[in-house]
Amino acid sequence: METLSSLCTSQALMSRSSSPAIFCTSGSVSFTGFSLKTQAFSKKKQTLRFVRASVAVEQQTQEAKVALIRIGTRGSPLALAQAHETRDKLMALHSDLAEEGAIQIVIIKTTGDKIQSQPLADIGGKGLFTKEIDEALINGDIDIAVHSMKDVPTYLPEKTILPCNLPREDVRDAFISLSAASLADLPDGSIIGTASLRRKSQILHRYPSLSVEENFRGNVQTRLRKLNEGVVKATLLALAGLKRLNMTENVTSILPIDDMLPAVAQGAIGIACRSNDDKMVDYLASLNHEETRLAVVCERAFLETLDGSCRTPIAGYARKDENGDCIFKGLVASPDGTRVLETSRKGPYAFDDMIAMGKDAGQELLSRSGPGFFDR
Repeated sequence: METLSSLCTSQALMSRSSSPAIFCTSGSVSFTGFSLKTQAFSKKKQTLRFVRASVAVEQQTQEAKVALIRIGTRGSPLALAQAHETRDKLMALHSDLAEEGAIQIVIIKTTGDKIQSQPLADIGGKGLFTKEIDEALINGDIDIAVHSMKDVPTYLPEKTILPCNLPREDVRDAFISLSAASLADLPDGSIIGTASLRRKSQILHRYPSLSVEENFRGNVQTRLRKLNEGVVKATLLALAGLKRLNMTENVTSILPIDDMLPAVAQGAIGIACRSNDDKMVDYLASLNHEETRLAVVCERAFLETLDGSCRTPIAGYARKDENGDCIFKGLVASPDGTRVLETSRKGPYAFDDMIAMGKDAGQELLSRSGPGFFDR
């Protein structure tokens, strides 16, 4: 293992000792130490620099201390960053949760984490990154569950609710490459790495001369390592995740939403609890960001109406415009990008209206796509 330049103090991204181990490299804070140094795309070959570092949650040292809230999460650096954001907000708002040991983070390995050798579309099924966490919630092993909303199926398991969304991060996708400034600058035949059929279809629709490697899986750090090793010429990652990991230095350029419509609920964190747990419902109500929740509701109504399989590229994004209205854009596509159908809606930024907009947009695209489009 390469030597780390210094160990960050608890004042950076940690508010107490149960935080993950966070390391400093070259004076910056990073969960992994990955750093892509771009130099205005000179002809000189660029490289990714990274330091291996572990992210772990320390066990509670005082067994007698019973946590008031147990947060369930996946164990990736990004999932842990989201769990710690949730924890820190709860501690800031509630004095009873600010005490040492009042909140415990429980790491749960999901099916999507266990199976890394296949594209997600080939694994099949829904809830690949949420099922085991939901089961722990229902069984009482955890009190709340923190999810990336784009991983959450449109249905929720019985006995659970999802009443809270944190403020949404930037929904756009980031382009990352060692040799090109944008997708348009890549030579014909260049291979782009992405496990997302949504990204694949939109890339191939605009740049049919490029190729896409679908089985480009792993967390952010793994995919940057593969890029550094030359497995692909470029990749696309959610800008929200890079921001939450303090890794935006790796971004080559940001794709406009008109060029790459985001996944439904991209950039949003959702927090679930048991439907009969009034205390957790009250805690989560204090965290909820209503503008984000309504946008996610609209997008998920669109997705639920389409009821696409895991092999169907679907994108959707709802936002509030300068007049306070909701603007929704939705898209479905064939995986090869040869067929892309788009639609949009505008209406009041209110719960019932936004659900209606999402459903209506979904019905339109179902009608336009024709029989068999979603059975591919």
